[in-house]
Amino acid sequence: MKYYFLSVAGLFLLNASCTVPSDKDEIKLITLDPGHFHAALVQKTSYPDVSRDVYVYSQAGADLNEHLKRIEGYNTRQIDPTGWNEIVYTGADFFEKMLNEKKGNVMVTAGNNGKKTDYIKQTLSAGIHVLADKPMAINVSGFEKLKACFHIAQEKGLLLYDIMTERFEITTMLQKEFSMLPAVYGEQQKGSVDDPGIVKESVHHFFKTVSGKPLIRPAWFFDVNQQGEGIVDVTTHLVDLVQWECFPGQAINYLTDIEILDANRWTTSIPPARFKEVTGLDAYPGYLKPNVSNDTLHVYANGDIRYKIRGVNAKVSVIWNYTYPEGGGDTHYSIMKGSKAHLIIEQGKEQNYKPVLYIKATGADLETFEKGLSASLKTVTDKYPGIGLKQTDEKDTWEVLVPAKYHNGHEAHFGQVTENFLKYLKEGSLPAWETPNMIAKYYVTTQALELAKKKTGY
Repeated sequence: MKYYFLSVAGLFLLNASCTVPSDKDEIKLITLDPGHFHAALVQKTSYPDVSRDVYVYSQAGADLNEHLKRIEGYNTRQIDPTGWNEIVYTGADFFEKMLNEKKGNVMVTAGNNGKKTDYIKQTLSAGIHVLADKPMAINVSGFEKLKACFHIAQEKGLLLYDIMTERFEITTMLQKEFSMLPAVYGEQQKGSVDDPGIVKESVHHFFKTVSGKPLIRPAWFFDVNQQGEGIVDVTTHLVDLVQWECFPGQAINYLTDIEILDANRWTTSIPPARFKEVTGLDAYPGYLKPNVSNDTLHVYANGDIRYKIRGVNAKVSVIWNYTYPEGGGDTHYSIMKGSKAHLIIEQGKEQNYKPVLYIKATGADLETFEKGLSASLKTVTDKYPGIGLKQTDEKDTWEVLVPAKYHNGHEAHFGQVTENFLKYLKEGSLPAWETPNMIAKYYVTTQALELAKKKTGY
C-alpha cells in the first residue's frame, strides 16, 4: 500500500502523481480521524465504483498508525487482497483541510464520539455524504445537533447513515423472519416493565482480537466524555434491532411512539496492569484521573434501558467485561415474545459462544404448532436455502439449523452495511423509514442516559 503523508508546510506536490478519478460517478472515500478499528473494517473489502484512492485526514499518532496497519494487512493478505491507496494528511488543521479540499464525496468516521456529531454536521454542510460508525450522538445536546444534521442532509440531497452491522448477523435476521410468520409467532406480545415483550442484551470486552491480532485501544476509549457511556454506545445496536425486527419497514416517531420507563448505569473496573495491556500506556492520562479511585479506573461502560415502543415493552442492556473466557468472545442474548412462540437467541458456553436461534412454543397443542412451523419453514428457506429445524430435548423447543456459509462473522458485516449504503447512494435516497428511525434510536439512548444520571446523582 502506498502512503502519502502531506505536511502543513506544503508537501502537497508529492501527491501530484496520484490522479483522482475523473469519472463523476465514481465514489471517493474520505476517512476522518480514524480512532476506532471500525474505520478500517469498512475497507476490509473493496467495492465496484469506489476509487482505490482513499483520502485520510487525521492527527498523527498511534490511532492513525494502527488504522494504516490494518489497511496494509487487507492489501497484502493472500486471499482476496484489497488495493487501497491511502493518501494521508496529518496537519493540525486536518479537519479544515478536508472540508476545503473535498477530495472525496463520502466521509467515513469512526473514532472520538465526543467530536463526531460536530464532524458530521460540518461535513454535510460542505456537501459531502457521511457514513458514520455508531454512536452518532452520546448525549442530549448531541441529539439536538444530530437532528439538525438530518435537516442539512435533506436540504442538500445528501445521505447520512450509521453503520448497523447487527442487522446482518444471521440468527438475528432469522429471528426477524420467523417473527413475521403468523402460524409460528402469532402476535407480538406487549409485555410489561418487569416482563418485556422483547429483550436484547449484549456482553462486550475491552481486551480482544481483531483481524487475528490483539486490539490496542486508545486511552480516550475509556473516557465517557469522548467515547460515550455504554448506555449510549453499544445499546445503539440493540435499540435499532428492536425497531427493525418489531416494526419492519415502518417509520417510528420519537415524539409519539416512544416512552422511556427506566434506565440504569454502572461501572467496570480497569486496574493499572490491565489498562497497560489494552492501551500500552504505563499510567492513566490526566483526563481519566477523575474516574480513578484506589488506583483503579472505573468506567461507566454498562447500562440498561426499559421503554415502550408503540405500546410494546422493551428492554436493552449492555455489559463490558475486561476480557472473555477461553474460547469465548462478545455475546448476544435476545428474546422476542409472540402469542404462539418465543424466538430466543443464546450465545453462551452451551452454544460454544456461537449464536443459536431457538423457537419455543408457548401453547399446549404442540402437534398443531409443529405442523404450522413445518408448513411455514419454506417461506424462510426460499430466502435462506439450507435452513433447517431440530427438536431439542425440550419437546416444546426447536433449534434453527444454520449452514456455516451464513456465519460470515462480525467483521464482514461492515462490508455488507457499506454495500447497502453504496446502493442507496446510487438510488439517491435512503428508505423512507431509515431517517426517522435513526432519530428515534438516538432519542432513546440519550434520554435514557439523562434518566440514569439523575438516578445516580451525577
